[in-house]
Amino acid sequence: MNDHDTVRDILRAHLHDPSSQWNLGTFGAIAEYMRDPGEPVAITDEAGLLAAATARGGVGFRRLEGLRLFASETAVGTGWSHRIALCLPEAECAMNRRGVLTELGPDAEALRREDAAGILFDMGLGTHQADICIRSADPELLRLLRAQAGRSLFEPGNPAMAAIVAAGPHRVFLGRIGRCEVYQPIPPADGRSPEGPHTHVLPQLLRTGRTHAATEPIPEGFVPCAHLVPAHPARDALGRPRPFDLGDHRRFEALLARFGDPALVAVKHAVRAAVASGEDPRRFAAPQSRFGRHALRVALRQLAAAPGAPAPALQDWLAFFDQREAAGEDAADDPYKH
Repeated sequence: MNDHDTVRDILRAHLHDPSSQWNLGTFGAIAEYMRDPGEPVAITDEAGLLAAATARGGVGFRRLEGLRLFASETAVGTGWSHRIALCLPEAECAMNRRGVLTELGPDAEALRREDAAGILFDMGLGTHQADICIRSADPELLRLLRAQAGRSLFEPGNPAMAAIVAAGPHRVFLGRIGRCEVYQPIPPADGRSPEGPHTHVLPQLLRTGRTHAATEPIPEGFVPCAHLVPAHPARDALGRPRPFDLGDHRRFEALLARFGDPALVAVKHAVRAAVASGEDPRRFAAPQSRFGRHALRVALRQLAAAPGAPAPALQDWLAFFDQREAAGEDAADDPYKH
């Protein structure tokens, strides 16, 4: 287990860092929090709450006992994504898993004081490690939601979902370790998510019943309740390419060495050493596991993206191991891509 104070120090540092992003939820339903540099933010650092909130959304953590941090990387498209999963033991992460729209009452633990009188409703999506909720003080919406309480939002003829989309109430995703709140409007079904805090609810992914993407190597017996996504060295907060930032790269490498799978970290070290020495890639003992192959490809892509002259052998390695994406191992099931 990770030390409680260590976990708190890392979360605190990244809550203060506007380049870090967060998400909380489950596979197919996540709330994302991020903020712009210079955007006004209220940071709460108390014994029972560590949180950050802006006018667009917020994220907060109340329970850190038993929390394990696990850092990982995934080969995505022609680049890579990274994240730190905030995990609890499987037996301790389960939420209420309600299957119908349910009124929960005033939100006494809202991140902002002005939202505490808003009424929470569990949307009844039945997800394992998160209760997917909305919060509103709109009398008209509350009347409609109360009239439809006890029904599935997806039941034929139920007007609640259309009313929720039209009204755009706060989305509040609750987990055992904390919550993520989004205050921005809900985009229409054919619209794009707004920049900044937003949510994704994808029924086709929810139907799989999975707690996390198959591309994420979560330790057996644990479930990710939330994710921290530190600054990516090759892409900005919107996922656009940017000049490689060696500092950001080294900072995540340090987190990976500390909180990642030692076997996958060893793969990256072995690949770098072999490429630097000019070893023939056909003689390299490539990992057989899915996650090991991701580590190999990520190591090569990072060598290619880093500033300076690449090792002469790198193109041969890329051609041999990374010329085409391995079927089923890419971004299609990675909701945490940066």
